[in-house]
Amino acid sequence: MAFKDKMKSVKDFFWKSGKRNLIIACAVVLIGAAVWINWAFFSKDANDGYTYSGSMGMSGELDNSKNPTSGAEDDNDAQTNSDSYFSTVQVSRQRARDEALEVLQAVVDNTNATDEVKAEAVAEIAKLSLEMQQESDIESMITSKGFEKCIAVINGESASIVVKCSETLTPAELAQINTAVYEVAGIEPVNVTIVGKQ
Repeated sequence: MAFKDKMKSVKDFFWKSGKRNLIIACAVVLIGAAVWINWAFFSKDANDGYTYSGSMGMSGELDNSKNPTSGAEDDNDAQTNSDSYFSTVQVSRQRARDEALEVLQAVVDNTNATDEVKAEAVAEIAKLSLEMQQESDIESMITSKGFEKCIAVINGESASIVVKCSETLTPAELAQINTAVYEVAGIEPVNVTIVGKQ
């Protein structure tokens, strides 16, 4: 009989916490998908023709082979491709974040969710909102230092920064970017990946 009572209490426990765990698991999966989409835009991709060797905040390498600057038409094409890249990444990043926030808000609004689950969702919303604000502040700070365009993506204790530049980033420019990230988000340069994009 004792065994049956224990099995019944285990079943009751999983039954009560099952809905909560399912909601949390779904929220984590969606947030993970949003982070993955952001990461995908900053990962190495051998098919796009650029060399992304930004590692741990110390690389400013830029591959100019895809967009030669031999004439005005090539310059215009390079400008259009670069503008398109930055716009696409910004829209994709915002869409992924909006979807994650919608899921978390649905958890908060769910009358069947426990107070603990709602508190976790509210904390995650606050974290995402803070990261979004920090990304915006970093981008503003970096563009104020003379860079034409900048995309910042914060993922926990690391950050990926893509800046528009026509030449290899200098050590002074890398230091400026790392300083901006540290001042706004407190992320150490060793956890910052910087990529120069033409």
